[in-house]
Amino acid sequence: MSEQKNMWEKYIHKVQNYETDQMGIVHHSNYIRWFEEARCDLLDYMGVGFADLEKQGIISPILSVEADYLRMVYYGDTVSIDVYIKEYNGIKLTVGYEVKDDRTGMVHCRGTSKHCFIDKTGRPLVLRKSFPELNEAFENGLKLYKEKKKTLTKKREDK
Repeated sequence: MSEQKNMWEKYIHKVQNYETDQMGIVHHSNYIRWFEEARCDLLDYMGVGFADLEKQGIISPILSVEADYLRMVYYGDTVSIDVYIKEYNGIKLTVGYEVKDDRTGMVHCRGTSKHCFIDKTGRPLVLRKSFPELNEAFENGLKLYKEKKKTLTKKREDK
């Protein structure tokens, strides 16, 4: 596992022409791709990227993915994707996403993806027991999300 930096930066993506329809609007399937790009970036930052996991014989398939499309994104727009560990219990992982206009900060899409951990034979893994260092990294990611959520809630209450 690589050493974790102090603060993960949001994932930035500039919309390409091939991601849009004839009207220049991003096709809905691309948001799911962006989720994966942002998730991979976050996991690499945390030191638990897919390459690291696979070297240890761990596979993390997607169990489900959801997206709520709030506003359209257009060709040439730049979006930032906030990605975070929303839930983790040592066996399953839920990752949350917010796709925002990088200029205005307006949220255009929210979503989640759910994952589990299995070995190469397809048997479920309990990271808590089998890979305590990986478990700690995911628990730290969840802790950061909860602290950020608590801070944002407090700021709203103070207004």
